[in-house]
Amino acid sequence: MFTGIITDIGTIVATEQRGDLHVRVACSYDTGSIDIGASIACSGACMTVVELGPDWFAIDISGESVSRTAADRWVTGRKLNLERSLKLGDELGGHIVTGHVDGVGTVASIGSDGDSKRFEIRAPAELAPYLAEKGSITVDGVSLTVNTITDQPDGSTLFGLNIIPHTAAVTTIGLLEVGDSVNLEIDVLARYLRRMEQLRTSA
Repeated sequence: MFTGIITDIGTIVATEQRGDLHVRVACSYDTGSIDIGASIACSGACMTVVELGPDWFAIDISGESVSRTAADRWVTGRKLNLERSLKLGDELGGHIVTGHVDGVGTVASIGSDGDSKRFEIRAPAELAPYLAEKGSITVDGVSLTVNTITDQPDGSTLFGLNIIPHTAAVTTIGLLEVGDSVNLEIDVLARYLRRMEQLRTSA
């Protein structure tokens, strides 16, 4: 379980295709405080630590995970938003995040809004029912608030975000460009509400 509050930006320094994709991530965490088997969210995807060294950890990524996350996410040189799993007693500063990527979105536009940046991200049609103004969304592991929703004729949805300078500086959101793919996780409460509504209307 995570909060969507990023605590480090890691860099993929090596990849190796074994049975699964083996990825080594450089980080500034005290890796002496991380256990083998611990969970770390890597740009929104919950991964299990399988190796550790000074200033790095390694994860194995299944083909299923590769196929369900943003394209070119797991390549050498890629920056990743990192968050260690939530501990009892930690501050819940964002919202409840599971680390399960529900779909891949695309950055549709980036503009200025005062000192902040205004992003529009296109979400696929299957995620549209779970998005609402002032609701929560996780973009590449970052807990954010949806400001606007614009449904599209093809069933997809454009949702708007305001990214303050601090968020842009301490996450990879500030590195995004139009056309980039991003990992999306819908709010867990919206997931359950949607399921209950489906069952109610089909009864």
